[in-house]
Amino acid sequence: MELRQLEYFLAVAEECHFTRAAKRMHVAQSGLSASIRALEVELGAPLFLRTTRQVELTQAGRALLPEARRALGSVESARDAVAAVQGLLRGTLAVGSLQCLHVVHLPAVLARFHEVHPGVELRMRQSGNAELVEDVRAGRLDLAFATRQPKIADDLRMSTVASEPLVLACAPESPFAHRESVALDELRGQSFVDFNADWGTRDEADRALAAAGVDRRVAVEVNDVHSLLDFVAFGLGVALVPQSFSLKTDRAHFVGLRGDAPVAETVVVTGHTVGAAAAVFLDLVLEARAGRLHLAG
Repeated sequence: MELRQLEYFLAVAEECHFTRAAKRMHVAQSGLSASIRALEVELGAPLFLRTTRQVELTQAGRALLPEARRALGSVESARDAVAAVQGLLRGTLAVGSLQCLHVVHLPAVLARFHEVHPGVELRMRQSGNAELVEDVRAGRLDLAFATRQPKIADDLRMSTVASEPLVLACAPESPFAHRESVALDELRGQSFVDFNADWGTRDEADRALAAAGVDRRVAVEVNDVHSLLDFVAFGLGVALVPQSFSLKTDRAHFVGLRGDAPVAETVVVTGHTVGAAAAVFLDLVLEARAGRLHLAG
């Protein structure tokens, strides 16, 4: 099995079209098709279902796809590591993140990284927790900032970046607004505002309330922090949010949770092998967290 075969396979899988894949790889379609056929013969299974209208992965092709991405990613990481030893940092850095990453100012850190290492192409995408983790596992992202997951694949690693307690966000007119603390089981019967499933701290809130025996109703679902806080401020529900959200608005009230308050833990997800560019970027994140990195803006 040759690396070029895996590159051709990945191009066809992503383009779902042999002609487009050949143009992307700057080769003749006949040569790309012959390479794919040779790979199928070597593996003893067809990788694509070919019709006149479309190209789809077979079950064998779907099994090969994440492994091909990882293999090609490892080769690129090896090249980057050699370049780094020579004082050069090149290649691509693909970063994923939650919609509102409060533990580090990601745009500023990315800007600093680009200033110091302009030869590295930066890619950034936001998504939900499960999709971010899967994108790292599949090699589409080098690293991702997410909330801690109860389970993670054996070929991935989670490292804690920061943790903070969840608090209750409510409207100024809420009976909870001027309380010193609130117990979770007091929230029975309340309408909630929360993130969409698998987004932000939704999972932590679900687990904490379920453990407290609260069968809650989420009346409003959003996928950004400012909308969540606006709906709460106007009395359309309460929410469990990280304590740092209290710095984002003065229109809602924030009340601590009594007892063993649930914790929102932000982690960075990587493979067990981290490329040179990703390692340098994570060092900058740690410097920013420690206040040793001067960030403009």
